[in-house]
Amino acid sequence: MLIGLDIGGTKIEGVLVCSRTMAIKQRKRVTTPRTNYREFLTSVKLLVDDLMAQSSIESIGVGCCGSINRTTGTMQGANILYLNGQDFLADLKSVYSLPIALTNDANCLAISEFKNGAAKEAANSCLAVILGTGCGGGVVINGDIVDGLHGLGGEIGHNPLPGYDASVDGPTVDCYCGSQNCVESFLSGTGLERLWELSHSKISAEKIFDLYKTGDQDAIRHIDEYTDRLARVLGSVVNIIDPEIIVLGGGVSNQSNIYPMVQDKLSRYTFNKKVSTPVVKALHGDSSGVLGAAILPQMKGLI
Repeated sequence: MLIGLDIGGTKIEGVLVCSRTMAIKQRKRVTTPRTNYREFLTSVKLLVDDLMAQSSIESIGVGCCGSINRTTGTMQGANILYLNGQDFLADLKSVYSLPIALTNDANCLAISEFKNGAAKEAANSCLAVILGTGCGGGVVINGDIVDGLHGLGGEIGHNPLPGYDASVDGPTVDCYCGSQNCVESFLSGTGLERLWELSHSKISAEKIFDLYKTGDQDAIRHIDEYTDRLARVLGSVVNIIDPEIIVLGGGVSNQSNIYPMVQDKLSRYTFNKKVSTPVVKALHGDSSGVLGAAILPQMKGLI
């Protein structure tokens, strides 16, 4: 059996996965601690210990917001701010004498969907994008995940929003990463809610989509602007790597209304105005990232 962990800003999910069939045999979720790294590490260990008690384990794979700095080995770019600067992987390895691998959560989404999900028919490449508490990307080229020299492969959430226009996209936003107007500030579910709150009351992204479905004109305009931003971002990536397919995951990806809108707008922002790159929902839904995490040690040749 394999253990996969999917660590995000709101929850930590752990699963037991059969190494032969990739079927999930057990699943457990806990809330991501809001306070400090020590409490976070304790929560992760308790979750892993609980899963290990159920079966013989071959490896542990971790998908986590942020990435590993190749020079220091410490976490960087995580929207769980207390993680940054911590040697999370080494801390896990000091406790468990098993093969352990860690990568960005969006990389895990890309791995899962390329191997046996919505992108499984792609021959060589795909782009996977998480639209959740944060926004991240994972890139597969020539059948392998792109980590990059600094562990920043696929980090589209911290590019500047293409075509930023304050009159449409709202005031300049300072990001925790030190840059301004990062894509994450606009395309994450949190960003969708933030922009709505600028001129309306504070409500969840799900409720904004509910208003959209009832024909509320403000919500219709808001979602139209959101999908235009998403198309701008995806179009800029298409112009660089031209993936065979684009897979969306995270909470916002569950809103079926966005797909025809993004598909319609995408070619406005690409060099070739007849681009037909499919933009699709992750086949494994909320389980995609954690399944990718579970098979990560295999991909890294650790088992």
